[in-house]
Amino acid sequence: QVQLVESGGGLVQAGGSLRLSCAASGRTFSNYAMGWFRQAPGKEREFVAAITRSGGNTYYAESVKGRFTISRDNAKNTVYLQMNNLKPEDTAVYYCAARLMSWGVNPNYWGQGTQVTVPS
Repeated sequence: QVQLVESGGGLVQAGGSLRLSCAASGRTFSNYAMGWFRQAPGKEREFVAAITRSGGNTYYAESVKGRFTISRDNAKNTVYLQMNNLKPEDTAVYYCAARLMSWGVNPNYWGQGTQVTVPS
């Protein structure tokens, strides 16, 4: 089992920044590719960003490319999502996810989510 706990969400004005953190425990963190998803009210959960086990490769949804940065610290068992130039359409619950070995569909583990609100 891998436990994932997100933090860092909150309310921020449009154009502002937030950094989300996801702390992992339970298994060897560096064995897992990590990702972030989000779900806005009335919408399906969507992919935001992912990072490989070593951090050497990252992937982003087109809607956040150039504004969000995913990173990880394997020594701290933590993955981050730096979100800049936030927009009202970024309002959602953000979920951390872990997938054994390589990134792809159907992560193995999910966090409980953290709310990000950007008022219009």
